[in-house]
Amino acid sequence: MKSFRGVQSGALILEAITVALALPVIAQFGGGIGSGKGWTVIGLAVALVACCWIIKRPWAMPVVLVLQLGLIAFFFAVPAIAVIGVVFLCIWLWLLWLRRDVAKRMAEGRLPSQQV
Repeated sequence: MKSFRGVQSGALILEAITVALALPVIAQFGGGIGSGKGWTVIGLAVALVACCWIIKRPWAMPVVLVLQLGLIAFFFAVPAIAVIGVVFLCIWLWLLWLRRDVAKRMAEGRLPSQQV
């Protein structure tokens, strides 16, 4: 499952870039980048990048999902940020399902690399 951590780290980096690209939306509709909303979005982007270093820990996935809920909580402040959170929450749920499926097939010996 080591290689799967690379996929998760890549998804975190892509999400951090997407969240950082939402800063112009905050500047236009959310009161400016220097406002509390702007600093919160910057903090969430930095936290997503920081999660790359903890992704191998067993408690990392709940942290990532809480960050997704933090983005969705922006629905009342800036709905565009919440849309990013919903999209990436769906991606993370799909990645979790995929990880479970690979682990199940690995235990059953059905992966192509396990075939003789």
